[in-house]
Amino acid sequence: MTAVIQVKPGIGDVIWHLPFVRAIAAAAPDGQVTFFAPPTSAARDLLAAEPRVAATVYFQHAGSEWQRGINLVRLVALLRRHHLQSLWILDRTIRPALAAALAGIPERIGLGLGPQSAFITNDGIGQEHFHDHPIDWLRALMAAMKVPLSSTEPNLQVPIALLGAVGERFAQFARPWIAIGIGASHPDKDWSDATWSEFLRALRAPGTVFLVGGPANEALAEEFISVSSSGQIVNACGLRLIEAAALLRLADLFIGPSSGPLNLAAAGGTEAFGLFGSTPVLTYS
Repeated sequence: MTAVIQVKPGIGDVIWHLPFVRAIAAAAPDGQVTFFAPPTSAARDLLAAEPRVAATVYFQHAGSEWQRGINLVRLVALLRRHHLQSLWILDRTIRPALAAALAGIPERIGLGLGPQSAFITNDGIGQEHFHDHPIDWLRALMAAMKVPLSSTEPNLQVPIALLGAVGERFAQFARPWIAIGIGASHPDKDWSDATWSEFLRALRAPGTVFLVGGPANEALAEEFISVSSSGQIVNACGLRLIEAAALLRLADLFIGPSSGPLNLAAAGGTEAFGLFGSTPVLTYS
């Protein structure tokens, strides 16, 4: 059995990893992989309709030094239970590679940047890639392992029935649909509330504006709507994650910071304006 492990915590991290996961799965003996990721990534919901992912398994990665040590022990036990033949580590971090070695996984494929190289079984990629964007790390790894990578476009699989249900739910709202992503995983990725309020006051959009950002931003969305001068604004922050993915696929335009909704919009082929400040601009879409 082949598995892939990615340690980054965000929804967007699952999205941009997806083309590489598919490429690895296509080269695996049974055409599928088990996907290991932190629960904050919501990978289980996002990949429920992905044919290349046989199962999604959550593990804890972050925390204090003490917690990280406990998490390492638990990860070793988790990997052993799955009786893996091959594990791809899609990051330069050491702990997943160490856990794989301690779990006795025969084939441990990783980037090999820095100390991780002591725990993997492939040669890794050149150290000149150390400061590259993670997407470029994985491009180099696919090339080094001679795994064909046809595209870096995520094209997230959203169930057709769900797309139909979400489209029907909002059918009464005029087109075009402009989705605006509010909130981000870290404040330095996002506009301030005052700037968003200014933007929405100045916005003169035809059709309907949908505010997307997850349940944690529902109250904030209501505040923004109260100060907006735009015609029709819908608070869509209460949608389930996969419903939000469907709405973003159906939208005509997305505007928002480097966050999960931006990646979901790109994964649905929706034209998007991404606001990048503290993070590198994504090199896909």
